[in-house]
Amino acid sequence: MFHWLSGRRRKKLTRAPFPDAWEDILRRNIAHYCMLDDTECARLRAIIQVFLTEKNWEGCGGLELTDEIRVTISAEACLLLLGIPHDYYRNVLTILVYPSTVVPPQRRPGYFETVLAPVEIAEPILGQAFRQGPVILIWDAVLRGSRHPEDGHNVAYHEFAHKLDMLDGVADGTPPLRDRAEYHDWVSICAREYLRLKRAAEAGRKTFLDAYGATDEAEFFAVATEQFFDQPIRMKQHAPDLYRLLKEYYRQDPAERVRRDTCAAGDSGDNLTPSSPASSG
Repeated sequence: MFHWLSGRRRKKLTRAPFPDAWEDILRRNIAHYCMLDDTECARLRAIIQVFLTEKNWEGCGGLELTDEIRVTISAEACLLLLGIPHDYYRNVLTILVYPSTVVPPQRRPGYFETVLAPVEIAEPILGQAFRQGPVILIWDAVLRGSRHPEDGHNVAYHEFAHKLDMLDGVADGTPPLRDRAEYHDWVSICAREYLRLKRAAEAGRKTFLDAYGATDEAEFFAVATEQFFDQPIRMKQHAPDLYRLLKEYYRQDPAERVRRDTCAAGDSGDNLTPSSPASSG
């Protein structure tokens, strides 16, 4: 009964007209929106209508939530879902949005807790995703990433990639896949590329992927997702197997979109360079 009611409510939401003001926000803030074809745009708008309505949104640090904030974040999160079977991020109930970079509270050990390692020092964050908790995003970082894909960093893609990864209950850099063959391919290619990035980071060498992806396998998947959508041609050139893997998982081809868009504009193609962001967990 619950699924029937939920499906009925969602159909009603997607059949409602998409507000013109929301369309203006997409065209103003979401660089990728103008690269989608008409069918993809319609599908993305429908997913946004459900996602934006079903999630609990909270402005923090004095931030007053607006349609621009909700629509922009929803579009970034929902672009990842555009080609894959999904349930609108069933593991995301609440999205907390701060106006600018924040430092989370220092974790204090429990009274009866035995401390076996130094307590980590709290550092400024651009976003966080918790396995059994909310997604935290910094609005100015979200807006910068959504408008400037050439920077190669998008905190919304990063955090919602974590939530896709966590759908099977663990954050290990491997989201739920279709079959054993896909898992085998995923582990083989991601392990190789992760170790390559880790060796480069330890040697102080820059690569096409941000060094933050060498933190662990979960961060590697999130960073690779940012690169896949924002600098797809570079990924395709430098790590074609990784690009193919993400293309098959997301069932999208951002490199083809960029090629089609730049050809239409008479440009020479993608020569973007990655940025070095603050921490986004």
